[in-house]
Amino acid sequence: MMSHSLENCRYLYRAEQVRELERNYIKNAGEQAGIVSFALMRRAGQAAFKAMIEQWPSANSIRIYCGPGNNGGDGYIVAVEAKKAGMQVELVSTVDTAQLKGDAAAACQLAREWGLAVGYLSDQSDKNHPTPDLIVDALLGIGLGGNVRGAVADAITEINQADCQVLAIDIPSGLCSDTGSILGDAIRANATVTFVGVKQGLLSGRGPGCVGELYFDNIGIESPEFKSNSDFTEHLLGVDLKNSLPARPRDAHKGNFGHLLMVGGNYGMAGAITMAAEAALRSGAGLLSIATQPEHLPGIQTRLPEAMAHAATSVDQLEMLLAKATCIAIGPGLGTTVWSEHMLKRVLNSGLDLVLDADALNLLADGVVELTEPGAGRGQVILTPHPGEAARLLSTTVQQVETDRWAAVKAIQEKYSAVVVLKGAGSLICHWDSELAEQKVALCSAGNPGMASGGMGDLLTGVIAGLLAQGLAAHEAARLGVLVHALSADQAAQQGERGMIATDLMPFIRQQVNP
Repeated sequence: MMSHSLENCRYLYRAEQVRELERNYIKNAGEQAGIVSFALMRRAGQAAFKAMIEQWPSANSIRIYCGPGNNGGDGYIVAVEAKKAGMQVELVSTVDTAQLKGDAAAACQLAREWGLAVGYLSDQSDKNHPTPDLIVDALLGIGLGGNVRGAVADAITEINQADCQVLAIDIPSGLCSDTGSILGDAIRANATVTFVGVKQGLLSGRGPGCVGELYFDNIGIESPEFKSNSDFTEHLLGVDLKNSLPARPRDAHKGNFGHLLMVGGNYGMAGAITMAAEAALRSGAGLLSIATQPEHLPGIQTRLPEAMAHAATSVDQLEMLLAKATCIAIGPGLGTTVWSEHMLKRVLNSGLDLVLDADALNLLADGVVELTEPGAGRGQVILTPHPGEAARLLSTTVQQVETDRWAAVKAIQEKYSAVVVLKGAGSLICHWDSELAEQKVALCSAGNPGMASGGMGDLLTGVIAGLLAQGLAAHEAARLGVLVHALSADQAAQQGERGMIATDLMPFIRQQVNP
């Protein structure tokens, strides 16, 4: 099952889960296990070759770098398929092929039977060989446990410096399949074809920057036994919007869809709270009030007449707004002044459902304010940190957060007993599932580099808060909010990623919440 779309990939896998699938499949073959094992390698190599031809139909010459394990074996199968197709094939091994074992050795022998010679990385010191149309990375698979080194590290450097396109087999060598972090160095591929299950590290952290176009083939291994197992990262799909945001009843009125209060917009920061508020309204919130500094009222009311903007220079002026609100979002443009602290402390003690972003998270991390313990007096809470804010919440570094984004999002969820959105390429959403008594993580692979501009996070806060106001559970509001935001950005980016600004997403947010 070759697919260029991930729309059918509901679950994302860790390396050990993929290995378990493969072991079970081979074990069920009984006496034919050895034959089946090699057959899987041949299917993988053939699937990689198929993806290669689909991506680069005019390629005529290829150089394949093969490592010491089964990933290298896949590369030898690709070489055989390319030879059959009449292509010029160059094989480069990082080890003496006499050291190969099992299926990898068998694949190498098959390549030799097809008349293919295997060269070694150490033999290419002159570097005078012609540049091929395409390079295939078959150095390392999903079993990498530490930083790349030795000949493999040298090969990665050589591939990344080559002036041609690169296809990675299963995973770009040097990329951690579980965390999406780079282990020393990694291949920057133009396309990757992965097998059995889509590895979670391909879609978050540094993964998207290494993978390029992603192809998937299960090579005949179905995974029904895993579908009842909750210990997976769930992949958010466009169909989730249709399933979770049904058409409104014909007799609906604004009171049915919540009254959201947004608090923020300290001096000189009206834009953040205004954009968040508009995104919330575009997401379907029934009523929306804004508590902000008085100097911002004329601008907000001109830009967004549908919102009820109020001056709130003190907590006393916040009280009447809290009495009418059904949920609150605080943080966009909040700042870290005494005013900010007072507003946040009152909001945290409101007992209402909350979305905390930006400086609300920074004040929380600094210990200026505290979240009350979950219980009868506390509503649902959603935290939406970017990696820098996540690092502050965990008293660690951004590098440590990005080394294992799954560990970071789970740690924040546990520390604050909240739903957590860890933003970035491949945003992660973590919540505590009380029925299963465990943490669950979802990943959104939608979105694009055009989102790397100011104000995008404010929009996300607004979208999530707008969905929360309409009665969605906090984890659903967070998951769907991230998905709506990312898909809207992908629509906006059809006119180009560079130069895309946050407000370009507004019309598409409305489209996405009406699937």
